[in-house]
Amino acid sequence: MGEVIGDILPLALGITISPVPIIAAILMLLSPKAKGTSVGFLLGWIAGIVIALVVFILLASVITPADPDQPQPVAGVIKLLLGALMLVMALKQWRGRPHGDEEPALPGWMSAIDQMTAVKGFGLGFLLSAVNPKNLLMGAGAGVTIGSAGLGGGSVAVAVIVFTVIAAASVAVPVIGYLVAAKAMAGPLESLRTWLVRNNATVMAVLLLVIGVTLLGKGLGSF
Repeated sequence: MGEVIGDILPLALGITISPVPIIAAILMLLSPKAKGTSVGFLLGWIAGIVIALVVFILLASVITPADPDQPQPVAGVIKLLLGALMLVMALKQWRGRPHGDEEPALPGWMSAIDQMTAVKGFGLGFLLSAVNPKNLLMGAGAGVTIGSAGLGGGSVAVAVIVFTVIAAASVAVPVIGYLVAAKAMAGPLESLRTWLVRNNATVMAVLLLVIGVTLLGKGLGSF
């Protein structure tokens, strides 16, 4: 199981470092309905991570050999495809990064965060974790890795918990920190938001490049 945990850690970190959900969480924490909206967003974020991961674990466990020591060409092809997609997205992010004093483009839905309720926050968190292409690729890669490893039920549960805790940390930490000390967190959150908005594309490009190459290597090793 240790090898599987080691393989999924970079993918979990890939979701953790993803700037857009962190920016969304910070905007919610700076909005008039900070508590309800941010908690709803966090719960949706966690639910999306778990559901996407479990779906790909189940799919991988069905289409790959029961013996993890056997060659796993199907899992290898899936990892190669996921790795290639990540490299394509990394190139797109890099080419779309702001240059000079150019203002970074942010999703239009961020302007509506001030009017969001807890339910809408939950829905947004779920969509960003389970449907967002970048995070879905990370979850798919982790799910295929876990599902094709031939682990028992208990070990699978541990892997899911470890992945979820790490992947959700970047949203959970500011939300929990704000609930504990709202006034003290306001300044640092605004500074972090400004930096993330400016460097979103660059961070994601580097992240997708590293993880994409790793998945390609793992895919080739599955044959």
